Amino acid sequence: MARIHFPDGFHWGTATASYQIEGAAREDGKGESIWDRFAHTEGNISSGDTGDVACDSYHRHAEDIALMREMNLNSYRFSIAWPRILPEGDGSVNAKGVDYYRRLVDDLLAAGIRPFPTLYHWDLPQALEDRGGWPNRDTAGRFADYAHIVARAIGDRVHDWILFNEPQVFTSLGYGFGMHAPGRRDRDALLRASHTVNLAQGEGFRAIKSEYPESRVGTAFSMAPCEPAGDTEADSEAAERWHRYTNCWFLEPALLGHYPDAFPGGLPVELMGVRDDDLTRART
Repeated sequence: MARIHFPDGFHWGTATASYQIEGAAREDGKGESIWDRFAHTEGNISSGDTGDVACDSYHRHAEDIALMREMNLNSYRFSIAWPRILPEGDGSVNAKGVDYYRRLVDDLLAAGIRPFPTLYHWDLPQALEDRGGWPNRDTAGRFADYAHIVARAIGDRVHDWILFNEPQVFTSLGYGFGMHAPGRRDRDALLRASHTVNLAQGEGFRAIKSEYPESRVGTAFSMAPCEPAGDTEADSEAAERWHRYTNCWFLEPALLGHYPDAFPGGLPVELMGVRDDDLTRART
């Protein structure tokens, strides 16, 4: 069997999400997230499980890092819980939450592991959801404020950032289909949420870059092949539109400053809440 040689500087890593592993759901000043609320609502999770304890990584992150070292990993993608930094989504900063992520970053660096944080892996502060959540365009500004705070706290030691994990997933399943937190089923809310996230993507990018211009900043997009159901022209056109919505809806505004042509009747700008200069704001 031929040997595969990986280039110098190749990162072998692992990845987690804050709600899935941290636990400590009510400790040290952390606020409620939409996943705390969703998981504790009867009927949403088939087994009734919650992230209240999860892997208890909040208390055991040193053990987690030791396991990474045993596996010879040199990169760790984790996510930062927004409500652990800002329990109400904005306003007063929770110093204990900031200190936790500072310790995590310091311990990773001491172990020779690259810290690779994700700012948003789906756990919006419930307080912001109560004000409208992602369909409320003000949430983009709150995200930018949060990005500034985190960058100031750890940006001197962190050089690689992910803004959002799979925006197509959390907007569609959270606001369109109701399968994920916050469990809403509202097409118009989904469209507004997707636009707000695109605004937040641009604002968050600039927030980190304004603090540390040399930072590498991006988003973890979910991509999927889209094939026609049949051989007709209508099938091909439908598959192309779905590709544009599934794969390009959050990519093209960031890179090109416009939305892809994903709707037969044109972009539903009024339903989305698009305003003048929004796409300039969304571009990174």
